[in-house]
Amino acid sequence: MTTQFQERPLFGGAITGTIPQGWLDASDLRQVPDHQEIFLSATTLSNLIVEINEYVSAQEAPPAAAGPGSGTDEENKGVSAALYHLQDLCDEDDTMAIVSAPRRVQLDRLIASSSAAGVTISISAYAGVVKYTTPKRQRGPHQHQQHIAANSNNNSIGDATASSSAAATPKNSVHSCHFLLVRLPEKQTDLLVFVNVPHDEFDAQGDSGALAREEAVASELVRKFVETIDVVDWNLFG
Repeated sequence: MTTQFQERPLFGGAITGTIPQGWLDASDLRQVPDHQEIFLSATTLSNLIVEINEYVSAQEAPPAAAGPGSGTDEENKGVSAALYHLQDLCDEDDTMAIVSAPRRVQLDRLIASSSAAGVTISISAYAGVVKYTTPKRQRGPHQHQQHIAANSNNNSIGDATASSSAAATPKNSVHSCHFLLVRLPEKQTDLLVFVNVPHDEFDAQGDSGALAREEAVASELVRKFVETIDVVDWNLFG
């Protein structure tokens, strides 16, 4: 079944983004922080988080997180900032593996609309995929902030990496994170898009094909954000 996508106003209409049709707005189920928009798959534990974060400067991002040096100085700083944000989501015993290194992408719609609105800003963006592995015995109240999901049968929200209670429990919990970082230096803002795909529910079913399809949906969702993301009200950033 092909997933359909629809444009969606975010943050009170100040930003335009995209969500898969049928995904649930988490704010209808629980309180969501003001700096986040969260949407939940109605059929799996996958979730989408759009987050307004503080701009990470070159001084803040550790040199070890920088890119291989093949890009421009600006691109290397962007890659470093992306990995800094992603590493910041790790708990002490978590590990993060890069599946697809941050690469620069062009936000044509956002660049065109900001120019038309007379907003002078240096926009850059980076997309990629990482994988988090978490020892289940260590999971507690300090879990990754983006690990949020809904059970579509009872509208409860829980850990996005939780597997079915009927399944055997492996030692580690794994989830993929497809991400987009939009850098707005003049607004001192990093806008982040996370599409999280927990593996546990698919591993418990032994359904690698379903996991591959879910990863494809996540990849396409990030691509749709690259095409459609727009800022309607720049006052959102102060």
